[in-house]
Amino acid sequence: MAKDSLKWWILVTVIVGTFLGRLDQTIVNLALPKIIEDFGISVGAAGWIATAYILANAVFVPVWGKLGDTIGRKKVYMIGFIVFIVGSVLAGLAWNLGSMIVFRVIQAVAGSADYPTAMAILAVTFREPKERAQALGLWSASFAAAAVFGPLIGGPLIDTFGWRSVFLINLPVGIVGLIMAIIFIDESKNEQPIKSFDVWGALTLGVALSAIVLVLDKGIDWGWVSTEALLCYATAILFLAIFYWVERTHEDPIVDFKFFRNGVFMNTLLNNFVVFMGMMGGIFVIPVFAQTFLSYNATEAGYLFIPMAFALMIAAAIGGRLTGKVQPRYVIAASTFVAGVGIFMLTWLDPRSVATDISIPLAIMAFGMGFGMAQRTNAIAAVVPKEEIGVASSILALVRNIAGAFGIAIFASVLTFMTETNMLEIARNTVVRSIDPAVYQQVVGLVILKAQISAYTTVFLIAAVLLMVGAVTALFIDVKSEDMDVEVHVE
Repeated sequence: MAKDSLKWWILVTVIVGTFLGRLDQTIVNLALPKIIEDFGISVGAAGWIATAYILANAVFVPVWGKLGDTIGRKKVYMIGFIVFIVGSVLAGLAWNLGSMIVFRVIQAVAGSADYPTAMAILAVTFREPKERAQALGLWSASFAAAAVFGPLIGGPLIDTFGWRSVFLINLPVGIVGLIMAIIFIDESKNEQPIKSFDVWGALTLGVALSAIVLVLDKGIDWGWVSTEALLCYATAILFLAIFYWVERTHEDPIVDFKFFRNGVFMNTLLNNFVVFMGMMGGIFVIPVFAQTFLSYNATEAGYLFIPMAFALMIAAAIGGRLTGKVQPRYVIAASTFVAGVGIFMLTWLDPRSVATDISIPLAIMAFGMGFGMAQRTNAIAAVVPKEEIGVASSILALVRNIAGAFGIAIFASVLTFMTETNMLEIARNTVVRSIDPAVYQQVVGLVILKAQISAYTTVFLIAAVLLMVGAVTALFIDVKSEDMDVEVHVE
């Protein structure tokens, strides 16, 4: 166990790693237009740069979680960090689409080692329950902070140094994080060695997750009932069934299904899925709205998220202090409700809105999410054996990633569908008492505008409803305050 004086340095160390990995995901999207221009590729082809990353990242999270618990969490964390830095440099030197996709996959595989190992490192480092909750809450806040600061950092980097700089910047920052990991993090692992690694479990889960993430990412382009989508559904169902059979018979499974018999674990996963689906589904359209209807550029749209980042970090610290004082389910329910109120306030947006009409609701939403983060993460850490924290946290990460992908895919489809539906409805009820072509053109523009704004309102409303559902499901997370006080010891 690390000395008390070094515990908080360990927290800072894993925050640096987590922030860097998540920042890379958000910042690269800003560089895509420049990459498209430089490589001479289509927008559809460039989409595979993001898709390949998402697929590889989702597939390897459970594998790294299991490896960290068995061969050593620091060892896995360091391997992931080093390979991520190498992959970043290679991506910055990519010469065409094929090389970029290969190097992004390398980045993603390495980056997926961070979440399960970092959470497990913190859980075994901070033995005192209240400190552990604060540490996990602050660490969790770094995810959202990376999403916020991505546009703020990426825009100036790309404009000043070109798109390759968003990858190459990971080298100096990564070296700092790597040195900190070498100095501060102590090794920890499951004292009971695995008898055999679950190769078939890893492979079958990987295929199933690949099919799920692929159809979520490409479903809008393909069509949700297209041949490609149907093949993905069939593949996912088949390989999930095989995976379940493999895991039930393997002595050291990648995912131990006994977790799913734990009511607290299952209800926490359900709450995370609903909440992250609503939150990610609602937030992803904000930059599009700001740039489309308020005439903001990418950097100005990024500024809208600054209050959100600060609200999140402040609330995360507050939430950690509530551990042991208030039952976790009430904290999580209240936090989710506040977040839902923040997203509901976005339903008032229209083309006359100003920056505060977006930044204030986002800050309220982030504050709500922030003070429940520690409780959500700590609930998982408190109800699973310490030697399986890495595996449990990898399942939590997987649920959040899939929920976010579901939210973005579903809400993008809702936005498109509602825009088309609204246009037909508004046009049907619109009467033009003029034969002037200019008037007709103006009316058509107004019909399209109203249809689009109403579609965004529907998206935000559905997101808010999902978060309210999440607030209700949180009440079923029946972990007591005293359960959160169980210390996590390292042999």
